[in-house]
Amino acid sequence: MPLYKICLLGDGGVGKTSLRERFLGKGFQSGYILTIGADFAVQNLTIKDIQYKFQIWDLAGQQRFSAVRALYYKGSHGAILVFDQTRLDSLYSLDNWKKELFTNVGREIPFIILGNKSDLPGAIDQEQIEQFVKKSQSETQDIPFDIKYLKTSAKSGLNVTQAFEQLGLTIGDYIEEYKRLHT
Repeated sequence: MPLYKICLLGDGGVGKTSLRERFLGKGFQSGYILTIGADFAVQNLTIKDIQYKFQIWDLAGQQRFSAVRALYYKGSHGAILVFDQTRLDSLYSLDNWKKELFTNVGREIPFIILGNKSDLPGAIDQEQIEQFVKKSQSETQDIPFDIKYLKTSAKSGLNVTQAFEQLGLTIGDYIEEYKRLHT
């Protein structure tokens, strides 16, 4: 069974913990305690008749935890970059999260972008999001895949499981391509 270490990244309050809890089948709670450092969970998921095990690291989004976060990136196979669809600043800060991820892993790795809280009014203009995703794709040169973007809602469950499925497939394709190029 393939085991993939996944990091959930994004500013504090964007819903990383809520997304993880929804994926784990625990439902939605309107209030969560601040993640300090990192929180860890394991979940199995069958994708295209293959059983995968996801080791999910929910990393604290507040700047004061940046020194601690570095330890948790090691050995990551992929990441989910999360922003709050009602906070434009949380979208643009994903650039810093990508840099931190790649620096601490030591190379570019697969990731997807999630716009969480899509159930709330006041969403960011879709064109701004699309431009950001295109810019991310053009800046990420060593990854042979398209960067996916999904709207999610931890509250309703919209696209939560699909996000993990998509990342799992992307990581699998990335590993196969890496093997092909290096054997």
